[in-house]
Amino acid sequence: MATQSDLVAPFRGERYRGTERLSHLIAPPYDVIPADQRAAFTARDEHNIVHVMLPEAAGSADKYHHAAQLLAAWRAGGALVRDGGPAIYVMAQTFTLPTGERRTRTGIFAAVAAEGYGPGRVRPHERTHRGPKADRLALLRATRTNVESIFLIAPDPDGGLATALRATTARAADVTAELDGVDIALWVVPGDPSPIPLPRSPLYIADGHHRFETASAFAVESPGADRLLAFIVSARDPGLAVLPTHRIIFGAGRSPGRLLAQWRERFQVDALEPGSDPLARLTAVPQDRTACVVLGPAGQEFLLTLKPDADLVALATTEPNATVRALDITRIEHFVVREIIGAGESTVTLDYSADPVKATGIVRNGRSAGVAVLVRPCRVEQVFAVADSGGVMPPKSTYFVPKVPSGMVLRPLD
Repeated sequence: MATQSDLVAPFRGERYRGTERLSHLIAPPYDVIPADQRAAFTARDEHNIVHVMLPEAAGSADKYHHAAQLLAAWRAGGALVRDGGPAIYVMAQTFTLPTGERRTRTGIFAAVAAEGYGPGRVRPHERTHRGPKADRLALLRATRTNVESIFLIAPDPDGGLATALRATTARAADVTAELDGVDIALWVVPGDPSPIPLPRSPLYIADGHHRFETASAFAVESPGADRLLAFIVSARDPGLAVLPTHRIIFGAGRSPGRLLAQWRERFQVDALEPGSDPLARLTAVPQDRTACVVLGPAGQEFLLTLKPDADLVALATTEPNATVRALDITRIEHFVVREIIGAGESTVTLDYSADPVKATGIVRNGRSAGVAVLVRPCRVEQVFAVADSGGVMPPKSTYFVPKVPSGMVLRPLD
């Protein structure tokens, strides 16, 4: 097992030779690419990483074996080239928030010990599912390559990592690319030991729980595969951003107005003026108060703010973890979203969106029967607190932006 000093380590990465067309070769993580977008990415270039990351094989051929064959062919043909020695790979992503604010998030690609959660050095905040892990494990077994990374956050209490990355990115980047409106720059920093101070435990998973658990399981059956590719960002990085995931409930017969008496037992309920900015009203509520906006059909729009003396005993029956119970999103899920879902007899579909304009428009434009619940983002320190407590957040509690691109650097296990 890796020691504290080598929880994070440099590695000898593998990268595309054709850096001038890198924008056509990279892609978002596998789990945010729907089927129709997969086809669009594979059409960009015959070597786009999606061909391997989300493989398809004709007929009865095994798609994971097909992915391994593709990688071997790309290597033999020179499309992928292994770097000469271990390095840390610094990546900066410049992006635009829904508010219009422009930010740059900077972090490092490194090799992290695939040791599971037992040692407590890499900590989760989400619950995983068997299907995605089986899929990723089959791909890892076949390719013996980390074709995409997980995303970790380092507390970085002394700011050493953030400071070092500012110095590194002061020079011209070695490689640049663009993906979905995000400008990407990469710097290769060779050396083992690394000249960049590598973060120590604990590290917190922002994205990639399934991939971390998959790599940890593979490390048990293949002892040489005891690390995985990770992108690590300092909690002190000014570009670190978490968006809320607003809830959209599709289903006929759900009128928020019918629930007002029930909600008023715990919430202060204020009607919104027609055409007003619901997000502005929500943002104006003090951070220490739980609040959300409910948008329903026919102009039923309300700001719900939890009363200081609200009875929350019922929440303890479904959520035993006190840290999780204290989250706005947990309280809103239990006392607002579930009550909307249960208020009608028709079958519902629950969707999520980080875009408040989209969520608001679905209801206000009347394109479908729906109710939107706008929420505020969880803070990074809340993610840390939940992970430290051993709890898990409700599904879709965090949406870290931008997504970490796949294909900037690969990590072969051999």
